[in-house]
Amino acid sequence: MHAAHSPQEAYRKVEFDARVAGADGPQLVSLCYEQLISALGTAIHADDAGDNLLKSRSLTRAVSAITALQLGISGDDDVAGALHQLYEAARRSILDCAVAFEPGTLRTIRSDFAEIKQAMQTA
Repeated sequence: MHAAHSPQEAYRKVEFDARVAGADGPQLVSLCYEQLISALGTAIHADDAGDNLLKSRSLTRAVSAITALQLGISGDDDVAGALHQLYEAARRSILDCAVAFEPGTLRTIRSDFAEIKQAMQTA
């Protein structure tokens, strides 16, 4: 196990692990959305602050959240197909930002997923 880089990161990891352990399917999807939205916000902030290490870690965390969402899709109906397309397009865009950082692109992705998460909570 790797040592935590900060007390805040250690706390975030413990909280995240506890939430995952106690979550059902819809809660896990919501948690992945939350992690994605948070990671993108942190990447944008890190870029503004000139913190390339935090920006890289945040983009990695965002890709991990998208990957988890992709792996969780079940079925082959129209909704599943649309989710595959959405997640893959977001994943590609985030990976592109690791090479050539585009905060506007990440803000758009973040906003879109925040809107989806909000809609899921009200449904």
